[in-house]
Amino acid sequence: MATTSRCRRGSACRRCRPVGNNGTVTRSTARAARLDSVCAKAVDVAYAALTDAVDPAEVGEHLQAVAEGDRLVTHLFDCHLGGYQGWRWAVTVTRVSRSRQVTVCETVLLPGPDALLAPGWLPWHDRLQPGDLGVGDLLPTSFDDDRLAPGYLQSDDPAVEEVSWELGLGRSRVMSREGRADTAQRWYDGEHGPQAPISVAAPDTARCGACGFYLMLAGALRQAFGVCGNVYAPDDGRVVSVDHGCGAHSETLTGPAVTPVDELPTVYDDGEVETVTVRSGPAGD
Repeated sequence: MATTSRCRRGSACRRCRPVGNNGTVTRSTARAARLDSVCAKAVDVAYAALTDAVDPAEVGEHLQAVAEGDRLVTHLFDCHLGGYQGWRWAVTVTRVSRSRQVTVCETVLLPGPDALLAPGWLPWHDRLQPGDLGVGDLLPTSFDDDRLAPGYLQSDDPAVEEVSWELGLGRSRVMSREGRADTAQRWYDGEHGPQAPISVAAPDTARCGACGFYLMLAGALRQAFGVCGNVYAPDDGRVVSVDHGCGAHSETLTGPAVTPVDELPTVYDDGEVETVTVRSGPAGD
C-alpha cells in the first residue's frame, strides 16, 4: 500500500504531482548544508584550539571554512609539518541554536588534493615478488589458490593424471589449467623466452627446439618448453621456450680455418748432401 501525502498548496505545488493511482506523492530533496556565519567567523577560536595541540610554527594560513551541517563548520589551515606536504589542519566548530558562543568539536590533520600519500596497503601475498623468498623463509599457500586443484580431480594433462593417481604416491594437489597457463605465459614473456636479448641476438637457426642440449618437459608444457642442459650456456638448468636461442647451440659448429698455401720450390740441405766430383772419360769407360 502506497503512502500518500498532500501539502496545503495542492496541485499548485511543484513538488507534488499525481503518480499513477497512488494519488499525490510529495518528493523531498536533500538540502545542502548552509554555512553558518557565526561559526565561519570563528577563525581565531579554531586557531587557538589548534595551537594548543601543536607547535604554532607548524600551522600556516587559514585556507577556507567548509559547512558540514547546520551550525557545524570546519576551518582548514595550511600545514607546515615536515613530511606532510599538501596536508591541512582541520578544526571543526559548532554552536547551539540561538547562541553565539562557538565550541570546538575536534582537531585533525587531513590530506589535501595535492597531498603526498603513502601507497595503498596491500596484503602480503599481493606484495610478494619473484625472488623475495630467501633461505629459511616459509611461504604458505592458501587452500583456495586458483593455481592448484585437488589431486583426485580429473585433469586435462595425461602426465598429471599418471602422477596424481599413483597409489600411495599421489600428490594432494596438482597444478590447475589456470595455473599452467599463467606459468607458461610468465615463462614465455620472461628472460628465457624468444624476446630475451640473448635470444634476439642469436642466429635465427640457433633455436632451443633444434638444440641437442634441449630437454623437453613432460606433460602438456612439453610442446612449448624444455630445460637447457648445456653447461656453457647462460640458461643451463633453466626452463626455456622452444623458440628461445643463444650462441651455444649444439649445431653451431666451427672447424679449423683453411688457408691456401703457396707451393714452394724444392729446397736441399747442403749439410746432408755429399759432393761428388765427376770426371768425364773416354767413350766406353
